[in-house]
Amino acid sequence: MVEIDTNFRELIKNKEWKELKDFANELDAVQLARLIEDVSEGDEVILFRLINRKLSKEVFQLLSFSKQEQIIEGLVQNGRKLSNLINDLEPDDRTAFFEELPGKITQRLIQLLSPEERKIAVQLLGYPENSIGRLMTPEYVAVKPTDTITSTFEHIRTYGKDSETLNVIYIVDTEWKLIDDIKIKEILLASPNQKIEELMDFHFIALNASDDQEVAVKTFRDYDRVALPVINAEGVLIGIVTVDDIMDVEEEESTEDFQKFGSLHSAITDPLRARVFNLYKNRIFWLLALVFMNVFSGSAISSFEEVIQSMVSLVFFLPLLIDSGGNAGAQSATLMIRSLAVGDVKLSDWHKLIGKELIVSVLLGVTMAMGAALIASFRAPEIILVVSVSMILIVLTGSLIGLLLPFIFTKLKIDPATASAPLITSIADICGVLIYFSIASLWLL
Repeated sequence: MVEIDTNFRELIKNKEWKELKDFANELDAVQLARLIEDVSEGDEVILFRLINRKLSKEVFQLLSFSKQEQIIEGLVQNGRKLSNLINDLEPDDRTAFFEELPGKITQRLIQLLSPEERKIAVQLLGYPENSIGRLMTPEYVAVKPTDTITSTFEHIRTYGKDSETLNVIYIVDTEWKLIDDIKIKEILLASPNQKIEELMDFHFIALNASDDQEVAVKTFRDYDRVALPVINAEGVLIGIVTVDDIMDVEEEESTEDFQKFGSLHSAITDPLRARVFNLYKNRIFWLLALVFMNVFSGSAISSFEEVIQSMVSLVFFLPLLIDSGGNAGAQSATLMIRSLAVGDVKLSDWHKLIGKELIVSVLLGVTMAMGAALIASFRAPEIILVVSVSMILIVLTGSLIGLLLPFIFTKLKIDPATASAPLITSIADICGVLIYFSIASLWLL
């Protein structure tokens, strides 16, 4: 890839456009996409203008949104190239791109579409944001139950070239309502004179266009399909969703949850290109909220001044203890948030997990208490028992907080990923301070 990048830069530097065009069109879509992602701003448009129509469509779909946007801006002056590109894109990929753009730019690009493609784009954009309707493509193959295998193959040859996938053929009635789906393998192995209805078992899985995209992610995961049909409220087949689109959604959801768990107010898709103010705005909300929350930790410590004065060595173990509680809570929360997201754990399972978490956290606490006791034996032997008991209770408390917060947030219809690591750590810190100094007070005063 380094050699390819060097060759490209040399050709563009020397303005050898013919050689550059030949060089670019010899690369595959993945190589070109990687090259465009790495080149200097402005060069990607030069390269994109030189590649052929089929290749440009494939490359564009592999690029990040920021690069796609730069290319569109660069192609505005080249109306024909831009029109070809927008019309050639798969409807679902085009919809995903359009919904990220400002409304005025989207409307401008829609005007470049052919009447048929414009109708499809407007229909897909009409579904609610993050709905399955935004993901689907209307490019599929459907046949009637009365069609023979021979006529079905004729139909596939005629319309299959535009289909997103041919792995599955869909069966519809005269009102275009979905009644079954059949794998292409079954059709290939059937006799030419057989009718489609002879192969049907009426067992199929379908998605509803108005459902949230997370429903599609879960359904694909449960049934392990490469494509699923999408129907409207009346059961009419209106499109399909393919596994590659679901993978994109799952990646976006995982990124969003990961950033929420890190206390980002909203997702940052590209920190390298994001503006400083946007980075600041997305991070300051939770950090400021946690500043005020941590005031309680300070208040708790100040209320135990008498205990601290009687045994100053208590302060040495404070960071060790409260950090242990926060870390245990963050681990537990990470496990629960992931389990809730993928459906391994349901809201009603919380009581089943508490008993198991109690056992695990006590074992963790005892093990960590042994380590803390070893340190205390050298530093302050007189408070070994205080430190050890505090460690067990603090780890136990932190783990339970991390376990329960995602369930509480889910119950309140709040994204459980919002139960972020800093939030859990702050709550665990307050509890840890109270536990530690309360035990110290009972033992020393």
